[in-house]
Formats: sequence, structure tokens, C-alpha cells
Amino acid sequence: MPNADQNDILFERARAVIPGGVNSPVRAFKAVGGTPRFIRRAEGAYFWDANDKRYIDYIGSWGPMILGHGHPAVVEAVQKAVLEGFSYGAPTEREIELAEAILALVPSMEMVRLVSSGTEAAMSALRLARGATGRKHIIKFEGCYHGHADALLVKAGSGLATFGHPTSAGVPPEVTQHTLVLEYNNIAQLEEAFALHGNDIACLMIEAIAGNMNFVRATPEFAQRCRDLCTQHGALLVFDEVMTGFRVGLHGAQGVLGITPDLTVLGKVIGGGMPLAAFGGPRAIMEQLAPLGPVYQAGTLSGNPVATACGLATLKEIARPGFYEALSKKTQSLVEGLKAAAAAEGQPFNADSEGGMFGFFLMNELPQNYATVMTTDNAKFNALFHGLLDRGVYIAPALYEAGFVSAAHSDDDIAATIEAARQIFKASGPR
Repeated sequence: MPNADQNDILFERARAVIPGGVNSPVRAFKAVGGTPRFIRRAEGAYFWDANDKRYIDYIGSWGPMILGHGHPAVVEAVQKAVLEGFSYGAPTEREIELAEAILALVPSMEMVRLVSSGTEAAMSALRLARGATGRKHIIKFEGCYHGHADALLVKAGSGLATFGHPTSAGVPPEVTQHTLVLEYNNIAQLEEAFALHGNDIACLMIEAIAGNMNFVRATPEFAQRCRDLCTQHGALLVFDEVMTGFRVGLHGAQGVLGITPDLTVLGKVIGGGMPLAAFGGPRAIMEQLAPLGPVYQAGTLSGNPVATACGLATLKEIARPGFYEALSKKTQSLVEGLKAAAAAEGQPFNADSEGGMFGFFLMNELPQNYATVMTTDNAKFNALFHGLLDRGVYIAPALYEAGFVSAAHSDDDIAATIEAARQIFKASGPR
């Protein structure tokens, strides 16, 4: 079959041996329909699928590829590290160098522990918060995703005093009975939660710029109230910056908001595309971790020498003067161009960005919480997604995911993306 779609063939093979044909659910295109693209190679701002069709890539491996794919300095660092060995199960100097580089850029952290995934980092930070405070309860917010640890796979109950119910099979209710889920950006509800449970709350975990209900910011007032209430009640404020760390700015979302968390969870960019994440905070809290303290955490591949080489090379490049100013300008150009294209065709549309991270909504106002995001017209989003895909533009295959611009995206790439969107908006007709 010379004209057979290779993506279809690979997907059929994959479904026979991998649940759903994918190793992470959003890749399956279940939300948007159609066949997922199987990627063969990537370079700069592009990747090519199994049919050798090129796409302008706005997922960037869901955030890590801030320099674009295959940056020469990063490739060189990884190649050198590979020749020295894949993994040792023993400490290396490069782990220290990466830790020092992270701490130099995140002033709220005095010590850091390297791990292999964002889920692992968030799960470990949660355990550390409970161990350091001696408390059980945690607060998270609807629409914020902190990985798939059992205690965090929950949604709100029927009332504020009701703790979360699992949103995944295999998670017993007992595991989530101490997780309280609140509405994002709802200060009154936040205050009531602390009034009811403040003395029992170990931590409040938040994406200060959320990327898993698309791109939604915590308002400055809400973020500051989170900080104040945690301080007042002796709870730890945990910023999940797996997505935003070194992506929205050199100092992450905490730098953008000017808020100092007690613990920070990092991932994605600090690994440069390799499996690497971290969590850190003040020395007094971090020294509660084994082998110094009673909170156990371990990982065979933590601080992997190839991953740390990739992360170090990436951090070196993004710390160069002017990097974020140029990246922000590109992202803003994309966002403003999409807004103008939609407005010209009478389509409801709004968008926002920070650094190299952006999101858009098929509505006239920017939402401030998950419930509002859920009112998006799924059918219109799916039409936009597939229209862009057909025109060689790859955005997240779900309307609840943020997008990412890299330093490798050119003005021509952004102009082509805007024009593709304009064509789709025009074909849709006025609202």
C-alpha cells in the first residue's frame, strides 16, 4: 500500500501492545478525534511525522524544549555525557553543578533534591510537607494538575467542608480523604477553608500560572492571600512550577508574581527534554529528607548523568542576557496575531501569555477558573485543531492544555501559524 498512512499503521500496531496505543493519555487524540501523529524526528521549531509531514511544533514536548529541538550546545553536552556512561547509581559532580545552577536562579530554594519526573517531585514535596508539619490535610485547586500521585487525583466534593473524591479508578477514597479541592482564584472560599481546617493543613499546592486548564493565571490578590494564609496558619505554600519553572521567566511564576513559596516543584525545562525534575526549599525543611531526616524519598535514576548534562546545558543557554525578552516578544506576537485574526472574522477568541508559554480560549473573556474553561465549545476547538494540523501546525490535542513557543520559532513560523488560523476562522463564518 504505497499511499497508506503510516500514522494509521503505527497506531494500529501500538493499540495491540500499549493501552490505548499511547504511553500518556493526551497523545491519543481522544479529545479531538482522529489518529495521533507518530513522530520520527525533530529539529528546531519543527517535527516530522511517520509520513514525513512537517509541523510547526507548539507543544515542545509539553514545555521542555524551550531552545527548540536539537540545540547544538545541548546535543554536544549530551553526546559527551553518553560516552562517559548512562547511569552509575552513585553521586556525580554534575548533580552538584545542576543543583547549584537551580538554586542560583530560584532564590526561595536553599537546597534541592533531583528526581526523574514531575509526578515524583510533586508527590515527594507533598510527603515532605506532611512530614515537616506533622499534619495530614492538603489544599489543591480544581484544574491544577500535579501529576498522577493518588492523593492528588481528586476533585471537589459537594460542599466546602467535604474532602475530595478520587477521579481515577484504583484510588481508594481513604487515600484522598485529607485532600481539599477549592476553586481557583476564589478568595472567599480559600479563606473559609483555612477558617475551617487551618490548624490541620500541611500545605497548599498550586500552579500559580496553571497550564492544565489551558493558560489561567492566579490573580496577584489570590496568590498573595495563599501566601498570607499559609503563613498565618503554619501551612507550607508549595508552588508547582513543573511547567512554569524557567518557562515563563528566568525565576519562574514566583518571580513573575513576586511571591516566595516554602517549597517549589520543578521539571520539564530543567531537564531540557530528558526525564528530570526536582523539588526544593529552605534548608530547615529540606533537611527533613532522608538520609538526614525522617521523610523517606529515593530514586535509582535520580540525578542521571545524561539528564543532568542536558539540563545544565539548557540552563546555561536560557540564562544568557536578553533570552526571555526575545522569547516573550515571539510569544506575544503569536498571541496578538491570533486574536487579531479571530476578531477580523468575528470569532470569539481570547489569549494570554507569559515568557514562552501561552493559551487561548474560544470565548471573549479570559477565564479565571476551571468551571469557566469547561464552557468552551469543544466542537469549535476540535475543528480548529484539525484545521491547523492539516496546515502543518501542531498544537495540544486538547483544549485544556497550554502551548509553548521556543527560541527556535521564527517570525515566518509565527506568521504562517496566524495565517492558518485566519483561514480556519474565515471558513467558520461569523459568530
